[in-house]
Amino acid sequence: MRFNKTYLALAMTAILITTGCSSTEEEGGLADSTQGTDASTTSGYNDGSMSGSQFGSGNGLASGSGANLGPEFSDPNNPLSKQVIYFEIDSSQVKQDYVSVVAAHARYLASHPNQRVILAGHADERGSSEYNIALGEQRSKSVERMMRSQGVTGSQLEVVSYGEEKPVSSGHDESAWSQNRRVEVGYQ
Repeated sequence: MRFNKTYLALAMTAILITTGCSSTEEEGGLADSTQGTDASTTSGYNDGSMSGSQFGSGNGLASGSGANLGPEFSDPNNPLSKQVIYFEIDSSQVKQDYVSVVAAHARYLASHPNQRVILAGHADERGSSEYNIALGEQRSKSVERMMRSQGVTGSQLEVVSYGEEKPVSSGHDESAWSQNRRVEVGYQ
């Protein structure tokens, strides 16, 4: 009987944590990505360049793996070659520098309706595991909302969050943390 009570307690805790994370968003704890962004803005798109091998092969995010992507994805002067969107600390609002990158991916997806992507949200190591999972999800959903507002269908987008579990940089300073606060756009 004690065994069943333990599982019941764990399940109730998970429900409370999930409910607590969603109420944080409603109370303004996580910034809404639609505030202060203009999808038509085309400010610079430096940074965020990522090759398919950097996504890794075991997580389903390999860019170009079965996706039949064109040469524009390997052209460093094309915003489609940028497949990482970076965020400020404790924010899910897409930085102005990455609005044009998201818009370029949205245009591509809207014109290729059979193409799918996974939007993988990440956070740095600071904050609780639950908070970082929620923040990673909010970051992915911010990118998703921007893409959907530009004609991408929901069936083309999958949102996942890894929180702090898959850091790009293992350092414990702002330089490393800034690289870990991201959404990866992984073509399927």
